[in-house]
Amino acid sequence: MAEAQKCSKGPNKADALGSEMSMPAPPRLLDLAGQSLLRDQASAIAALERLPMELFPPLFTAAFTGRHSETLKAMVQAWPFACLPLGALMKEQQPHQETFQAALAGLDVLLAQEVRPRRWKLQVLDLRKNAHQDFWTVWSGTRASMYSLLDPEVPQPMKKRRKVEGCRPGPKPPLAPVEVLIDLCLKERTPDESLAYLIQIAQQRKGMMHLCCKKLKIFAMPMQNIKKILRIIQLDSIQDLEVNCTWKLSTLGKFAPHLGQMGNLRRLLLSHIHMSSHTTLAKEEQPRSSPHPSVYHLQPPELTTLSLPRCLMTPLETLSITNCLLSESDLTHLSQHLNVSQLKDLGLSGVSLTNMSPEPLQVLIERASATLQDLDLDECGIMDSQFTVILPALGHCSQLTTFSFCGNPISMDVLENLLRHTIGLRKLSHVLYPAPLESYEDVRGTLHLGRLAHLHARLKQMLQELGRPGMVWFSANPCPRCGDRTFYDPEPILCPCYMPA
Repeated sequence: MAEAQKCSKGPNKADALGSEMSMPAPPRLLDLAGQSLLRDQASAIAALERLPMELFPPLFTAAFTGRHSETLKAMVQAWPFACLPLGALMKEQQPHQETFQAALAGLDVLLAQEVRPRRWKLQVLDLRKNAHQDFWTVWSGTRASMYSLLDPEVPQPMKKRRKVEGCRPGPKPPLAPVEVLIDLCLKERTPDESLAYLIQIAQQRKGMMHLCCKKLKIFAMPMQNIKKILRIIQLDSIQDLEVNCTWKLSTLGKFAPHLGQMGNLRRLLLSHIHMSSHTTLAKEEQPRSSPHPSVYHLQPPELTTLSLPRCLMTPLETLSITNCLLSESDLTHLSQHLNVSQLKDLGLSGVSLTNMSPEPLQVLIERASATLQDLDLDECGIMDSQFTVILPALGHCSQLTTFSFCGNPISMDVLENLLRHTIGLRKLSHVLYPAPLESYEDVRGTLHLGRLAHLHARLKQMLQELGRPGMVWFSANPCPRCGDRTFYDPEPILCPCYMPA
């Protein structure tokens, strides 16, 4: 009976609380006001002149989401902040082509005006998707912090001006250009519609608009189209450049003058620059007494150089030239003239150094030894005699943390010598080394796992005796049949060719 009375009283407090928590939050008055305003385009545009700046971000977000193109266009012209981080808003939602172009059109109208609007504040249109990500949440009320770049200018108190006899107002200073920030990835034959529209505006408003690109990636695009885009970009704004194209040297030569104008370049990755079609691929002859996998390299019919290092005069932090043809004169120029005052990462993976003198590489490593943290010399075909020359320079790299030199025909004696030269580098924690020559059974590159295990154990024992047991060494070499690498630390991680049937 008592239980029945309890049930008859209705849901308890816990049930009521759960029901309340499951109900969606009611819309805010601010959101309702924005939606109401956007229903009438003419009223919305007219209200911008008197709209408090705090209401611009939520109204802009609603207009962007609702694809109110004309209202967006007017809001860009009346934007009360120094920066409009449009890219961060685009990251949260897929932008409609017409909506995005409407925002650009608003900027175009703004730049075309000889007399700037009273509320003109816009200095930067940021189209980067990973910049100022908190701006829109800050103004929606979920965050309290602000960015100085995005703060509106603080009006200064009015001061009385003294009338000076004979003074006439001078010419008005030129209007500062608006910066448009964008990260570009050129991987299509032609720019997409939005980028093409932006390029068109930049060409028409040259001098009033600066198109700045901090990160530029080029994967596939005709050189003619690339040069067209580079002509309208502020080349000194590029800090991070990645070129991964199957270009011929002649094509790279057309790009090199633009590279020379990138005065603030900090990171350069260049890959897959190759010779002309009549270049042949040949095996390098190996001494019969030193069996190891064949090292392949390009043998051009005549001396042709990369000619790129002559453009690299800026203090780079990262330089990676991989799977490219680099001549000895190029490497010499790099070693003598590359600004290494800030160089942290150096990669020459896949660059054949077999027939080159080791001195230029030794000089380059020595000059960068104060800052170098990561060094990649994989698949360079470096021989024992060459490696011995660069060992003292490696021993001076006090900041080195990672060193990889797989795919080089190095003997066990040289590996042990390397360990002695680098044991004092307290920050060096990872070394990826090739399986020594003594661990192969034949010239085809067949690994003898027992020998490899024994030699690897010797190196680990040396680390233990020298007081660096935490210094990790991995061995690796590609399988001559499938190309996959075999790792050993401490047990072998084998490619499928070694797996039992």
